[in-house]
Amino acid sequence: MKITKAVLLFTTLTLSLLGFTTTQAAVSEAEAARLGKDLTPMGAIKAGNAEGTIPAWDGGITTPPAAYKPGDHHQDPYASDKILYTITAQNKDQYKDKLTAGHLAMLDTYPDSFKINVYPTRRSASYPQRIYDATRKNATRATLVADGNGVKDAIIGIPFPIPANGHEAIWNHLLRFRGDIVGRWIAQAAPTRSGKYTLVKFEDEFDMLYSKPGATFAGLDNVILYFKQKVIAPARLAGFILLVHETLNQVKQPRSAWTYNTGQRRVRRAPNVAYDNPGTASDGLRTSDQFDMFNGAPDRYNWKLLGRKEMIVPYNDYKLHSKDVKYKDILTPKHINPDLTRYELHRVWVVDATVKEGISHIYSRRTFYIDEDSWQILAVDQYDRRGNLWRVSEGFVINYYNVPTLWTTLEVHTDLQAGRYLAIGLDNESRMYDFNLKRTAADYTPAALRREGLR
Repeated sequence: MKITKAVLLFTTLTLSLLGFTTTQAAVSEAEAARLGKDLTPMGAIKAGNAEGTIPAWDGGITTPPAAYKPGDHHQDPYASDKILYTITAQNKDQYKDKLTAGHLAMLDTYPDSFKINVYPTRRSASYPQRIYDATRKNATRATLVADGNGVKDAIIGIPFPIPANGHEAIWNHLLRFRGDIVGRWIAQAAPTRSGKYTLVKFEDEFDMLYSKPGATFAGLDNVILYFKQKVIAPARLAGFILLVHETLNQVKQPRSAWTYNTGQRRVRRAPNVAYDNPGTASDGLRTSDQFDMFNGAPDRYNWKLLGRKEMIVPYNDYKLHSKDVKYKDILTPKHINPDLTRYELHRVWVVDATVKEGISHIYSRRTFYIDEDSWQILAVDQYDRRGNLWRVSEGFVINYYNVPTLWTTLEVHTDLQAGRYLAIGLDNESRMYDFNLKRTAADYTPAALRREGLR
């Protein structure tokens, strides 16, 4: 059979529509030149909206509040802002075009207690200049490989600031800047329906190899970060340690993971730390790939970019981060305390992920709402295998302006069917994140894990 150019063109277009692309071309130099002009350095629309309810991006937070000192919990630069309006089960229809399916379901499920306090929009996201510079370079050279399950020729910055498809958008979240080597001391809670809970406390470390100064694509050798998590409370779980080497192309090379178990006093491979296996000490309320709102290989889903949309989403939640707030103030029955949350109107990229035919995952569909200014996922709607909305995830973010970077201060995963939720990232009563840890690659090996477990 003779293959004509027309046949080749038809085949290429068909595969593209079905999402089976081997590579995705980078944008042109003319398109990339928009970054820093009508688009922000991260690819967001710099201008505000026509109604004036979303302001123009003016660089975000570039200077910490005068009273802030390194090591402090981050003070709220918008503490004087007043609530513009409150969305409840009674008035939700007025705002339904700007609410996620998850938020509408929360209002319906908890009509007497859940509400959404909407504040003035503050486009606070900001990053070091080197991240902007690297993003500009990536725009014309980064490509998708392995049917979108890997990225080539991107380093340090966002790979696809002008995304053409859902794969590119989710990779921007996976490779966003969160610091260089970061330590955090956080708590997790899974309250019962009556509000009782036991705190699980973690020491987390992230060595962000992909975005560190001087990093090169070749030098990564397909590993984008090291992650270590140690459980320090309660006593029955204390001493358990998880170590992960996260890979860029997980089809080519799946992530490597190991655990140290205090009872066995042994380091073991942990291939199940991925996809829809239960998260650490989560009481079955989140999957492994829900940590950090989404992590790991994207290969189990078809990813569709639905476009950019104005939505009411969690943003600038400094109250949830405040040292003046106690964990018990946040952890109320059925959902966290809505008087401590802040929502704003922002433009987000909406990405719909549907599980591939013949592939297994407990979530048949997931809809992601990704902040245009930072590529941080702010909300996710997750559906069960029957197609019913099951779990609602929210990423409550602040600008860690000493870095600067926009990242979650708390993640909440609400199970609508169980009437429970999981809150991870509580840091009000612990020491502040350390963005200046000193570590080497030798600190993130199975041998180092064994030595730490035996101490």
